[in-house]
Amino acid sequence: MEMLRTLWRDEDGATAIEYGLIAALVAVAIIGILSTLGTNLVSVFTEVSDQLQSATN
Repeated sequence: MEMLRTLWRDEDGATAIEYGLIAALVAVAIIGILSTLGTNLVSVFTEVSDQLQSATN
């Protein structure tokens, strides 16, 4: 019975799960930021390319 009480109070697994959830949340945030920045960067480089092409013509 004492072993069950010890297992019930043990929070090591819960801490590992919490760290895993935090890491997953950070990863999702980074992916979201990079995908938004990627779209914006494509727009900027397209505009620069168009301006350079029109300047050479």
